[in-house]
Amino acid sequence: MKNRALFLLLFGGVLFVVAGFTTYARLYHTSSQGNHVILISLDGFPAWMWNDESLQVPNLRRLAAEGASTKAMTVSNPSITWINHTTLVTGVEPRKHGVLFNGLLVRQGDGKPPKIEQWVDKTKLVFAPTIYDIAHENGLTTAESDWVAVTKASTIDWSFAELPEPEGKVEKEMIAEGLIKPEHLTWMQLGPKRKGVTFLDNMWTKAAIHIFKKHKPNLLMYHTLNTDSTHHTYGPGSSASFTALAYADRLVGDLIKAVEESGLRDRTTFIIATDHGFKKVSKIILPNVVLKKAGLAQGLGPTIHTCDAYAMTQGGMAFVYITSPARKAELLPKLKEMFAQTEGVDRVIDGAEGHTLGMPTPEENQGMGDLILYPKAGYAFKNEAAGDAVVTPSVNYGGTHGYFNGDPELDGIFIASGRGIKKGVVLDRMANLDVAPTMARLMDLKLPQADGRVLEEILAP
Repeated sequence: MKNRALFLLLFGGVLFVVAGFTTYARLYHTSSQGNHVILISLDGFPAWMWNDESLQVPNLRRLAAEGASTKAMTVSNPSITWINHTTLVTGVEPRKHGVLFNGLLVRQGDGKPPKIEQWVDKTKLVFAPTIYDIAHENGLTTAESDWVAVTKASTIDWSFAELPEPEGKVEKEMIAEGLIKPEHLTWMQLGPKRKGVTFLDNMWTKAAIHIFKKHKPNLLMYHTLNTDSTHHTYGPGSSASFTALAYADRLVGDLIKAVEESGLRDRTTFIIATDHGFKKVSKIILPNVVLKKAGLAQGLGPTIHTCDAYAMTQGGMAFVYITSPARKAELLPKLKEMFAQTEGVDRVIDGAEGHTLGMPTPEENQGMGDLILYPKAGYAFKNEAAGDAVVTPSVNYGGTHGYFNGDPELDGIFIASGRGIKKGVVLDRMANLDVAPTMARLMDLKLPQADGRVLEEILAP
């Protein structure tokens, strides 16, 4: 009897401990599931414009006043859209996450120029864990509206893509509820030239609002594009630029209002960031014309068909690829000298030094150039190879990005506001590498092997 009583006492104690732990785990998990983080990227929003008090963005100003912000956020190299959006959600440099273009660069073999495949599966493009991967693995829900490098991402529960599909789950819901029409999706498939980028931004905002109200994801990633498009055409700091940023602010205001109407404002954190800043452009360098004139590339008109070397340009930077590997030892020093003497070229860097810029080497990633070119202020690169002029005036192209991330004009914005954020904190500088680790902390998640840090100074105790 004594032994039986002792057994029952011990067994009961074990059950009590297990039940207590289970209850704690359930409460912890439920608490995490009841919170929300909305990551908003306003494409091409330079810090130098945010710091101009005449910029009329009242919704963003209110979020910053109620939370935390930075005067400058250092972005990643290359300072291009998909690269930096991937840094925002991984917390690692491009040399680790692998994205170097707005798509996947594919080397096509000896004597052929490389090409960009844009809508490849996320698994072929992103080689580091993302915040939405980790959230999904931990039982949280995830969503996106016009995020990038997420094609067929299995860890995103609700998606409204840049090119939405008529048979998509979210698209069908929105049509059924009268929020959009089937023809709107057709227009979006045709891209910005059909109806303009303001129309696209409005559709992506409607989708983000619908997803949040209906599905209440723990993580929502949302991206607008009109600011970038406007800055490319008219230049940053132009009248059109100020108007585009005011429109982006209005869209953010629409999303804030939707969150308030949902009754979840107190459990929601807004993170507003961007992918890169912007510089003004007045002249265009055509590096493939340089290669044509040197007899290293051949083609008709603006297109190169065969080549021993080819330049793939991204506005404020260019990668040069030696497409005949057997000639690499011979051509590399010649190309360095040739481009160092080209008008408008500021820096010529060997691709083997990619790590010094946070990028991989050509041996680590086929998308990495054998050379990296950066232009002087006022110059940008384009792929075209027509004619004999190496430098031409910029026409209908007022600004760009891609420049070295140490240039202060490439600095971006960052605002954090809402649940878990201190009020009135203004940082002098941070890195976009810090965004994902900070979001992970807010979501009670652990992001492995991040290069960035948690911004402890902006978090409420």
